[in-house]
Amino acid sequence: MKDETTIKAIALYLPQYHPINENDEWWGKGFTEWTNVGKAKPLFKGHDQPKVPGDLGYYDLRVPEVRLEQARMAKEHGIDGFCYYHYWFGHGRQLLERPFNEVLQSGSPDFPFMLCWANESWHSKFWKMEGSFISKEMLMEQTYGDRKEYEDHFYALLEAFKDKRYIKIDNKPAFMIYKPLDFPEVANFIKKWQELAVQNGLDGIYFIGQYRSPEKFREQILNKGFDAVNPVHILEFLYHRNFFERKIIKKIRKWRHTPIIVKYKEAMKYFNIEEDNYPDVFPTIIPNWDHTPRSQKDGIVIDQSTPQLFKEHVEQVFSQLAHKKGHKICFIKSWNEWGEGNYMEPDLKYGKAYLSAFKEIKNRY
Repeated sequence: MKDETTIKAIALYLPQYHPINENDEWWGKGFTEWTNVGKAKPLFKGHDQPKVPGDLGYYDLRVPEVRLEQARMAKEHGIDGFCYYHYWFGHGRQLLERPFNEVLQSGSPDFPFMLCWANESWHSKFWKMEGSFISKEMLMEQTYGDRKEYEDHFYALLEAFKDKRYIKIDNKPAFMIYKPLDFPEVANFIKKWQELAVQNGLDGIYFIGQYRSPEKFREQILNKGFDAVNPVHILEFLYHRNFFERKIIKKIRKWRHTPIIVKYKEAMKYFNIEEDNYPDVFPTIIPNWDHTPRSQKDGIVIDQSTPQLFKEHVEQVFSQLAHKKGHKICFIKSWNEWGEGNYMEPDLKYGKAYLSAFKEIKNRY
């Protein structure tokens, strides 16, 4: 992305929509993200569940036509690329790699992409069919290994980095790490990858560190060798309630056992903060959020999101980016995280209205 004057928007992309042996073993034959999405139920008056996909249906990412249509739809509405979640647990162990690998090997769709290493252990609490958070059985542990492990990981992705579709910033392949500060030796990892990149004909790797805490982790992440950060302020609204509000809400939730609920109109005030104005911060656009398909009453619901409110949010982010020096890049969370009620793909309620709202604002800039 050499042109620093044009705003670029990259959508995070979840590859969970196809069966794998591990999910069959843990949750039953044929389990995918759609399993939780389809069984979701309303948990309070006016709760908009279940979410039902529209144009693309309950798709399977092993089908090339689905991937083509996703890319066509994204491009048509002003999205500049996908950031695929990448799962590398150490010792060469990957999960959910098939959709991206097929995109890479087939050369199709011809649509820009990059990777985000989702460096997090998988526990049963994330995928319990009844949504319980009580159990925390380890399913797949995230490990990091040594310099040899870093090298193996790099070479596993080198073909992707050299692909003409791979998104580059400052002529370097962009690579995001989901939880940068959970990786104790991340500075050494970055140093090793930068060396390997140059040895293999690249100008280096452009590292982006993502974080979700309201804590101001920007400097800590940059000091580890990252080039930029991507803050995701989905839960920022929780930390702007005063002590008494939190106490009352906690008591009500314990008594009624309901999800945490906040209106989108209120939450969106905190999606983008002052820190997002720094040149090395790539802000996040958040269309919606409802974690209850996965965690039911222990979830968090950003309620009453509408295309019109979303358009106001996009306008705010783009206006901020337009006045920023350096790269004008933002991330959309997300293209298709249906289990978190966090998606841009069409559903039966709004159709393509969120995509159209995004396109309208993008075209102004």
